[in-house]
Amino acid sequence: MHISPYEHGNIFNKDPLRNRKLLLSKKEILKLSNLVKQQGLSLIPMSLYFKGSFVKLELGIGKGKKLYDKRETLAKKDAEMKIKKAIKNDYKF
Repeated sequence: MHISPYEHGNIFNKDPLRNRKLLLSKKEILKLSNLVKQQGLSLIPMSLYFKGSFVKLELGIGKGKKLYDKRETLAKKDAEMKIKKAIKNDYKF
């Protein structure tokens, strides 16, 4: 991960592209990697924040939509847009 160096820092700024330590136990890392590899889930960064000298990252596990779910969602959005357009056109003065 690239974290830009502090502009008002000095020669002791760290390399922005250096490797970062993942502060999880071995069991937690294996659990996350198994979920990603075997079950096809995705590991998603939810938020990133600074706490003292540490940069903390909140991770989430997500499952993608199936094709039929995507079609259903698109159909709902399309129907809502048509309704909004119809209402907008009917109430013009």
